[in-house]
Amino acid sequence: MSEKSAEALKTIGEVAKELNLIELETGKAKTYVLRFWEKEFPQLKPKLRAKGRRYYTVENVKLLKKIQYLLKDKGLTIKGAKKIIENNINDIEVDDFERKDISTNDLLNKKEKLIRIKEIITELKNLS
Repeated sequence: MSEKSAEALKTIGEVAKELNLIELETGKAKTYVLRFWEKEFPQLKPKLRAKGRRYYTVENVKLLKKIQYLLKDKGLTIKGAKKIIENNINDIEVDDFERKDISTNDLLNKKEKLIRIKEIITELKNLS
């Protein structure tokens, strides 16, 4: 299996993985997040192919990284992020939106912590 070129179109699942939009418990891609952002940000227009399959260009992915950065890292609301994107505010280079890959160990540690938190919640519920 050969690797895609950097300019190749990407599927919604590939983009979700690239943005680390992954359910910790199941390992499934959170593609619904990308679909939601498409509705909220009209500038985001993936190519729609047969049976409604979405394919994202390099520019789409850069915009998604910017959206994710504004919402998750900067803590902006959808409305605030929309204003920045609509007004083409580019005080931060797109390269600054690159996300570092989360190692498998980091994901496992987060999953273990999540399991432990659920156990504590169950224990607390049983106390009452």
